[in-house]
Amino acid sequence: MLKVASYNIRKCIGTDRRRNPDRTIDVLNEMDADIIALQEADRRFGGRAAAIPPLLLEMNSDYQAVPLDVQTDSMGWHGNALLVRKSARIITHDIVHIPCLEPRGAIMARIETGGMTLAIWGMHLDISGLWRRRQASAIEKLAREHGQDVPTVLMGDLNEWRRSGGCLKDFGRSYQFAPCGRSFHSRGLIAELDRIMHCRSIRVTRSGVLDSPSARKASDHLPIWAELEIDSAVVER
Repeated sequence: MLKVASYNIRKCIGTDRRRNPDRTIDVLNEMDADIIALQEADRRFGGRAAAIPPLLLEMNSDYQAVPLDVQTDSMGWHGNALLVRKSARIITHDIVHIPCLEPRGAIMARIETGGMTLAIWGMHLDISGLWRRRQASAIEKLAREHGQDVPTVLMGDLNEWRRSGGCLKDFGRSYQFAPCGRSFHSRGLIAELDRIMHCRSIRVTRSGVLDSPSARKASDHLPIWAELEIDSAVVER
């Protein structure tokens, strides 16, 4: 059993408009997932430093950031980052250039943890529906190519307000959606902007939204999570 999660941390700025990385780490620890895809994990301007100082993460959590080797002070790539437990083995990692109107990107890594090896993709898609579809199509194609020999999970803030269609239709060609639920806005849930998707060889045993008092204050998005198992019957086909 493996628990994955996706969380738009909004650069650690809470619904009280205060930047508080300690509060964000508290939510990460409360979630207790094995792999977490973060969005808006870096500051927007200047050197785009990590919103969560690396030393603070190291001292107050069981997580390490997957090194992306792009920007010295950043945790991620265009705000996308992956956190894994310190005991996990990071096999490979990469940044992914996707079609974009505004600065956007995606990231991926192969992770060995909890007796499972997975290809994990993190993303934060465009606010434009046309560009979201272009981005989803590019990521879906690359994920299929990279995931031919390993179970694959894609997570992130898709910025898709519709319940079906749009970029969801593009991802749905190859992947299934974990039924997590509405995650935005954290003080009044109106939309399923955040999504966890998985290939057919993965079975979701439980999934949901972390709707706790601390999560409602830490960001304008709530974290979503899913517990996964490898479906050996599908793998063996």
